[in-house]
Amino acid sequence: MSGNDSIVWIDVRTAEENAARSIEGHINITHEEIGQKIGDLNLSKDQPIRLYCRTGRRSGVATDVLKSMGYTDVENAGSIDAVINADD
Repeated sequence: MSGNDSIVWIDVRTAEENAARSIEGHINITHEEIGQKIGDLNLSKDQPIRLYCRTGRRSGVATDVLKSMGYTDVENAGSIDAVINADD
């Protein structure tokens, strides 16, 4: 994925939440693991990354983690409902 300008969507909810309801093509990494596992995606530090969860709280925490790691184009997209409804 390195060097790609397309948005990477990451669902930071638990695996159980993701299994119950998910968006096809989006990656699931919990907010607790985002700092350890983001490197597995081989993204550039300026890759557009959008994070979401159930309400937006955990994705806010994950956004702060990634920004502290030097990722520059990271945004909290809020809740999964907001992400789904934005596509309508």
